[in-house]
Amino acid sequence: MKHKPHKIALSAPQLDANAIAEVTRAIEDNWITAGGPFVTEFENSLQKALGTKRDLVALNSGSSALHLALILAGVKAGDSVVCQTMTYVATANPIAYLGANPIFIDSEAETYNMCPEVLENTVESLMQKGDKPKAIIVVHSYGIPAKIKRIAQVTKKYQIALIEDAAEALGSKVGEQFCGLFGDYGILSFNGNKLITTGGGGALICKNTDDTTQARHLASQAKMNASGFEHDNVGYNYIMPGLNAALGIAQLKTLHERVATKRKIHQFYAAIFNEIDEVDLFEPFDKELYSNYWLNVIRFKESSLKSPEGLRIYFEKRAIESRFLWKPLHLQGIYTHQKYFGNATAEEFWKRSLCLPSGTGMTVDELDRIKDALIAYFSD
Repeated sequence: MKHKPHKIALSAPQLDANAIAEVTRAIEDNWITAGGPFVTEFENSLQKALGTKRDLVALNSGSSALHLALILAGVKAGDSVVCQTMTYVATANPIAYLGANPIFIDSEAETYNMCPEVLENTVESLMQKGDKPKAIIVVHSYGIPAKIKRIAQVTKKYQIALIEDAAEALGSKVGEQFCGLFGDYGILSFNGNKLITTGGGGALICKNTDDTTQARHLASQAKMNASGFEHDNVGYNYIMPGLNAALGIAQLKTLHERVATKRKIHQFYAAIFNEIDEVDLFEPFDKELYSNYWLNVIRFKESSLKSPEGLRIYFEKRAIESRFLWKPLHLQGIYTHQKYFGNATAEEFWKRSLCLPSGTGMTVDELDRIKDALIAYFSD
């Protein structure tokens, strides 16, 4: 009987004995619910890892962080919020939570993140109609840094709050500064498929202490004091539980090693695709952009006789997971009625690309299986 190979996941969490020990410590200390010393320790460790003095709040998801960032930016029902179209739907949904209107922006063809030129033209067009955006959300998709410095210049010029969605870009940098630290608010995610995980979780990075205080207050049901049940606002149950934070404490200790492993996996793919003419391996155009390569993305050339769907099916038959890119949000049925500015750069990238397995826990045997499958597929 032929042995069925085990599945190679796209980006499975990598857990070790230290993670088990930290989670056990939280259970033994009975700190498993929201807040507490493990959450504080995780926040301090994350702040140190990012090399920043900016305050941050550990939350139960990246979406919670985005929601709070929009509230702190003053976004209300009917306001316009400019948002990158090449991103996961969770980036735009918090805009809808508030009854605001997402305005979607096309990508540029170098990082495939928000195009600064289209952004500025959009802002000017909206302002001419008396609809100045309340906030701008830029995303570092797949761990590739956006042209954040140019985008920050635009937001500063027009005095619009900049929310930096770095959910996929922990450890990525522009120059010597980590992604998530360029905007008025930075967003991180610690979902199970991210570089480090807390099982489920996120963080909001704030430029000023008053915002951090308010974010923590709103994330704790806007409770006014510890002894009573008085609330001064509509709050949310968003604070990260101690059990999740304990896992995050362990994971952060290996952050730099994980980034290094991700980059080695990228070099593994680069060596393969240097010999394959039909696709390009997606990577930053500028040496100043340092990527964690959260997921490795290949883009099929127009002349290629192969396709993303063909490779996905070929992989699937061999128990290797791959995934299409995020479908641009302006093409999503729930958002097709919203305004969109740009051409079809993001759409073409989506149609012609595929994400490859990029987990830091992949073994040599698994990498060999992937390599053999890629060579066989493109040789056929």
